[in-house]
Amino acid sequence: MKAFIFDVDDTLYDQVQPFQNAYIKLFGKTNKDIDKIFVSSRKHSDEVFEASENGLMTMEEMYIYRIREALKEFGILISDERALEFQRYYQEFQADIVMTEKMKKLLSDLGHCVKMGVITNGPAQHQWDKVQALGLTKWIPRQNILVSGEAGAAKPDRKIFDLVVCKMGLDRTEAYYIGDSPANDIVGAANAGWRTIWFNRRNKKAFSIKPDYTVCSEQELCNLIMKLAGL
Repeated sequence: MKAFIFDVDDTLYDQVQPFQNAYIKLFGKTNKDIDKIFVSSRKHSDEVFEASENGLMTMEEMYIYRIREALKEFGILISDERALEFQRYYQEFQADIVMTEKMKKLLSDLGHCVKMGVITNGPAQHQWDKVQALGLTKWIPRQNILVSGEAGAAKPDRKIFDLVVCKMGLDRTEAYYIGDSPANDIVGAANAGWRTIWFNRRNKKAFSIKPDYTVCSEQELCNLIMKLAGL
């Protein structure tokens, strides 16, 4: 049976929503391109994610680094205190994240004929709070949701993909991973022998490992997955 395993952040919901709200709360209205600042923050987050997972950098240090370095690229210099203030606002607004009706319908339609799961990187409680805010357990059983902060492995390490294979009894050749991060999602899943769907929501540049499929909008993603599921 085919299985579709999803990333959470910037895949099942648009992560710019809480990021933009946090930016406006901290700095007020702006004419700067929030999308580009967000993409930069994700890039810098990926640079130090492994260090934060391994305890070489605290989570606070990671939060400071990613927003401070992203804003610096756009001529905005902030203190560590302001960086942590941004993070507090960001987490506050993440409590209000929602999926679009398109994504809800996709999960509802898939639930009758395929296996579904989630692999998400991040601290356990933080990611479970997002799962709860999105209401994911309405469509995806809790036991099929794996959070790196409690799994002992994080994307792109193939261990976390192998854990899901064992846990859900998957045929990895029939398992599709859907995510937005080339380095963590596509490279990690491909190295684990999975098929890959790159949700290139931010029009990022291509990279070395070519995904099996690339989509740039929720409508394209829904159409592709429904077709692959035979619906």
